[in-house]
Amino acid sequence: MTDTLVTYQQEGPVALIGLNRPDKRNAMNDDTIAALREAVVRAGDEADVGVLFGHGNNFSAGLDLAEALAKATSGKPMPRRGKRHSWHEVFDIIARGPIPWVAALHGAVVGGGLELATAAHIRVCDRSAFFGLPEAQRGIFVGGGGTVRIQRVIGYTVMADMMLTGRLLNPDEAEREHIVRYVVPEGEHLNKARELAERISQNTHDTNWRITNVLPRINDLSHEDGLFMEYLNSNLRRPEGAESRLRDFVEKRAKPLTPPK
Repeated sequence: MTDTLVTYQQEGPVALIGLNRPDKRNAMNDDTIAALREAVVRAGDEADVGVLFGHGNNFSAGLDLAEALAKATSGKPMPRRGKRHSWHEVFDIIARGPIPWVAALHGAVVGGGLELATAAHIRVCDRSAFFGLPEAQRGIFVGGGGTVRIQRVIGYTVMADMMLTGRLLNPDEAEREHIVRYVVPEGEHLNKARELAERISQNTHDTNWRITNVLPRINDLSHEDGLFMEYLNSNLRRPEGAESRLRDFVEKRAKPLTPPK
């Protein structure tokens, strides 16, 4: 892995993966995406939960426009055969891979940075974060899966507004539109993401996998097919450790649920 572009650190069951081009506002080029792919695959093998964050003052300003311009003006012919977009592949490994992901967001979360963030299952931001889809102002269209992933989170009307007008959302607006689930004071985004990741790691691997892989697929099905898929999954053999967890609850040894403050 290219440590200068993407950092990897493991803290117990949690893998911390950081975009590391702070001088470029963590804009993503081909080499960064390749390094990110290597890191998320490694995390799926070694960790129970992953955390995505950005070094420096921003999560990610999205596509490296200098590289995009160089490609557009290179004069190279189009390849004979199309292949899957590298961003689609890597972001899908995050969204529907073997482990859950928490995104810790601050500063710019725009364009491809927002597409990457919405590949994570839970998103936290601090008060410095702002969110946008400025591609239309650059004469380009979203290309990292945003038409599917972002639109399913915020809906067509909000996404169309952000793209057509270049509107930027602040943390409170992002929470209202379900882009983030937690808003914390400036500088606390990574600590909160770590806290959530540690909590998620205490679930069984099987349960986490069903939440991140089965649940979104049920959302894509019709009503009847969704209920059938739920029935199949709820009646499979329970994963290792489930019986003891149920017994702890019934016999009042489990930590009681407490209302949020």
